[in-house]
Amino acid sequence: PNTGKSTLFNQLTGLNQHTGNWPGKTVTIARGQFQYQDQNYILVDLPGTYSLLANSVEEEVARDFVCSGQAKAIVIVTDATCLERNLNLVLQIMEITPHVVVCVNLLDEAKRKQIHVDLEKLAALLGVPVVGTNARDGEGLKELKAAIHRMAMGKEKTNPLQINYAPPIETAVDLLLPALEAKNTNYSARWQALRLLQREVAVLDSPAQSLKARLAQAYRILQEQDLIGDKLHDSIVTSLIHTAERIAKNTVTVKQQDYDRRDRKIDQIVTSRRWGIPIMLALLVLVFWITIKGANYPSQLLFTIFFRIEDSLTSFMRSYGWPDFLHGFLVLGIYRTLTWVVAVMLPPMAIFFPLFTFLEDLGYLPRIAFNLDNYFKRACAHGKQALTMCMGFGCNAVGVVGCRIIDSPRERIIATITNNFVPCNGRFPLLITLVSIFFARRADSSGLIGTLLLVGLIVLSVMITLAVSKLLSKTVLKGLPSSFALELPPYRKPQIGRILVRSLLDRTLFVLRRAIIVAAPAGAVLWLLANSYIGDNSLLQLLASWLQPIAYLIGLDGYILLAFILGFPANEIVLPIVLMSYTQSGALFELHSLTELYHLLVQNGWTWLTAICTILFSLNHWPCGTTLLTIRQETQSSKWTVLSLLVPTAVGFTLCFLITQAARFLGL
Repeated sequence: PNTGKSTLFNQLTGLNQHTGNWPGKTVTIARGQFQYQDQNYILVDLPGTYSLLANSVEEEVARDFVCSGQAKAIVIVTDATCLERNLNLVLQIMEITPHVVVCVNLLDEAKRKQIHVDLEKLAALLGVPVVGTNARDGEGLKELKAAIHRMAMGKEKTNPLQINYAPPIETAVDLLLPALEAKNTNYSARWQALRLLQREVAVLDSPAQSLKARLAQAYRILQEQDLIGDKLHDSIVTSLIHTAERIAKNTVTVKQQDYDRRDRKIDQIVTSRRWGIPIMLALLVLVFWITIKGANYPSQLLFTIFFRIEDSLTSFMRSYGWPDFLHGFLVLGIYRTLTWVVAVMLPPMAIFFPLFTFLEDLGYLPRIAFNLDNYFKRACAHGKQALTMCMGFGCNAVGVVGCRIIDSPRERIIATITNNFVPCNGRFPLLITLVSIFFARRADSSGLIGTLLLVGLIVLSVMITLAVSKLLSKTVLKGLPSSFALELPPYRKPQIGRILVRSLLDRTLFVLRRAIIVAAPAGAVLWLLANSYIGDNSLLQLLASWLQPIAYLIGLDGYILLAFILGFPANEIVLPIVLMSYTQSGALFELHSLTELYHLLVQNGWTWLTAICTILFSLNHWPCGTTLLTIRQETQSSKWTVLSLLVPTAVGFTLCFLITQAARFLGL
């Protein structure tokens, strides 16, 4: 992980694969193609892993694919700045297959840190081809393609280095080799022997009787030397580490021993107990302040443009005699809902996502996980949940998929269930709008007070996440938190062009497209409900009146609760539905300022209590349809999917009910 593997994959194949700057980002197998000398090559991007000896999801996927024998060549991407650590994986894969090409990436960073890697000597010691690259700039890609081509075509002769283990282990391996070599499987006989000695019998479908006898004899040899269980595993790992250390010592030259002094000095501040959390909150304030202030003018401009287009559409339809019903359905229902979603969502997303991606590429996100690890440990959850929580700011469905980086099934489910407590991008327009007009309207010309309040809401959502995680770990998902090794990658200079392309195409347009797909039918349905009557009341009024008793208990009104229900496909359309409902015609209308919006809501019975309860319910209610579908696909369980719907909803109803009843009891 964190060696530029996915960046290299993108450069070779042209696929727009995400290249996050934290370990274990690639948790699914991606495929791409490239051509070299009239040959088509399929490249598979396997999950990043440090080793094949443990049993995490990433390691199992990588090991199973390598062992399948499907690949003509295995390209192992290593980091030139920490080659010794990466050689551990190289040595393990070389034991499975000789068809290995070692790619030493990030040569530019190594050069900046005055680290020199002797690639020729490294190739001689390993016995396999070694190619140096700098994937971000495309350096060395031609040489890498040539090496892959030679390996795939059988033109490259390899002689992989054989690791010398402790004498009893070597004796036991030699005892098993004849029987294993006779089976002629895809696996290396020596690697199979080592796995069998560690009692991983699954590597063989049906061991022959002769092999079983030899295996029993090998176990006795190891038992006599007290090399069983963890001691055997530790001995094998020690041999791997010593071999990697010896190779690195002979091939890597470091002119400046304290080359990472700058990174360590920065980390002493940003990950310290005193300053880590305040710096994290300050960055969050800065990101949201820039987002709020920067989005105002573009949003107003888009509204102006869209309403001018609407005037033209209306004139066109009237000049050709289109019926009022069709004009209302298409323009007042569908078109206005779409334009609201685009005008309100596009500007803040186009600012927030590049800023978030900038911090990601800089290497700051793993520091957030480090700072929050202790809090999640106290909640009996996993530290990596902080990373999935950060991903949830963009889209909760993406955050749920990101939970795959958590190895423990129990902790993965906790992270999945609680991911919805983090406000996704679809909920930010409602939160920003209500905070701005009810609590920061008069005294906040700079937008700073509104930003601080918004960050306070995010801190509250994190606290609720921790509390619910603790509750789940003590009830339906009992267990202790597992430890994990988190690599703090070096700080890297972000590539602005790459950030803009990835954040705007992969994230902004992806989320906006999903919102538009949902907004169009939602606008149509709402307009039909508002213009379909039973007696003197529209269907919209009847539905809202049915929900009014429940909504009143939690500080809302029937229209607000109905908006959350109709907004189930996507949170982005909740606020537009509320406004359309209040017009009684099911159509949005032009608002020239937040002050006009404030007066509209107050005229429909809103108070500060309504605003607080709406904000809290937006933070704590059922996940959107896309997120629930993703949870079902990820967990393969209806039980956890239903629980993921019920838990945040129960928290939202409880919080709003308690606050509402307390305020009414005190006469506030």
